[in-house]
Amino acid sequence: MEIKKAIITAAGKNQRTLPLQSLVDRDGTSKTALTIIIEEVLQAGVEEICVVISPGDQQAYATAAAGHAKRLHFVEQKQPMGYGHAVYCAREFTNRQPFLLLVGDHLYVSGDSKRCAQQLVEVATNANCSVSAVQATHESKLPFYGTVGGRLVPGAQKLYEVEDLLEKPTPTEAEQKLIVPGLRAGHYLCFFGMHVLTPAVMDILTEAVVTADGKTNVHLTSALQKLPTRERYLASELNGRRYDIGVKYGLLTAQLALSLDGVDRDEVLTGLVELLASKAK
Repeated sequence: MEIKKAIITAAGKNQRTLPLQSLVDRDGTSKTALTIIIEEVLQAGVEEICVVISPGDQQAYATAAAGHAKRLHFVEQKQPMGYGHAVYCAREFTNRQPFLLLVGDHLYVSGDSKRCAQQLVEVATNANCSVSAVQATHESKLPFYGTVGGRLVPGAQKLYEVEDLLEKPTPTEAEQKLIVPGLRAGHYLCFFGMHVLTPAVMDILTEAVVTADGKTNVHLTSALQKLPTRERYLASELNGRRYDIGVKYGLLTAQLALSLDGVDRDEVLTGLVELLASKAK
């Protein structure tokens, strides 16, 4: 399975301006969040990228992509019918090929020489199936994420056969249905904002859109719940961290993470120490 296409979703009402925000990347240069995400995707070996946007946003996104704009395809989500519907809008772009899927409001810092997207693509290529990236997350954060339950793949590390999946479960629901052996107490495998998906997912989303008939939202999590009944579906803990720039202090936290992983690390650390020292007086 070759992953040469990627979708970045950025049409959500509370999400659409976030990828346009500027940060200083690990190389010390100022870039938009969109550019940082695009470079993550390209380093995974992807050749074509589709950005799902709200109507009228194409020019702003083309500008934010800077030198990468010519690589992008744009698709408008004309009706705000949910995340799954946004992915469905790019069905003609994927053209029944597997694809890498990312959200436009998450940035990533790898703990490995390989970027997070590259790690995920390699896992999916070797497994020849859909794989969702997950991160062990404290139960206090469950209201923000889809969460999976499953069992370790024999002979593999941090790779799981997905058996159950819930969108934003309560701690009680997670404890009853989503326990994963080996995780710390009170921690669950929550979505990382990054997936490699097969054409079967687009088929399920198409069925859901037809059923919804423009009247209800279409959720990606609901489609992924059905996937294990049709084909193998895995979850992989990557060596890295996700940073949601849409939450309170999210942009600040992402900036600090990028800076501490980059060429300006010592300068940033010195500044933080000086700031803390001044507040301690």
